[in-house]
Amino acid sequence: MRDLRRLSIGLLALSAAFLPGAAPQAAQTGETVTVTGEVIDTWCHFSGVMGALEAVRGTAHHTCALWCAAGGIPVGVLAEDGTVYMVLKWEGTDAVADDDTLLNVQSHQVTAKGTLHRRDGINYLIVERVVADEGIVERTHEIFGTTPPFAIPDSAKQ
Repeated sequence: MRDLRRLSIGLLALSAAFLPGAAPQAAQTGETVTVTGEVIDTWCHFSGVMGALEAVRGTAHHTCALWCAAGGIPVGVLAEDGTVYMVLKWEGTDAVADDDTLLNVQSHQVTAKGTLHRRDGINYLIVERVVADEGIVERTHEIFGTTPPFAIPDSAKQ
């Protein structure tokens, strides 16, 4: 929960730097990076509300990731090394939370080039170009099923 609170505070603080009228010194030049990983639902990833990290990826978590992104939960890219990059902007969009573009890439394995900003231990990514989109490659429903076991009422398990 502490990581989620840090993430929320950091996201608010950094996004303020990109708002119109923000102080010029607040928006600093970031680092150009290429990130490869899965587009994830950050709420379930950081909170653990839907189970272990392995269960909140790929096909087993795809529908939930769609709902969270549609509801305005910040989207991230989970890199192959386990680093999470919070997406502030996606190629071709003006407002991440109000755009269907991210719904089309939820749970996809992508390679994205963009600008990385770091603040308070959180990585923020402005995706300037999606270099590759492999679609959903993580077939987690084969391991976890389409419904996490803890979400099934006890009466239905018998």
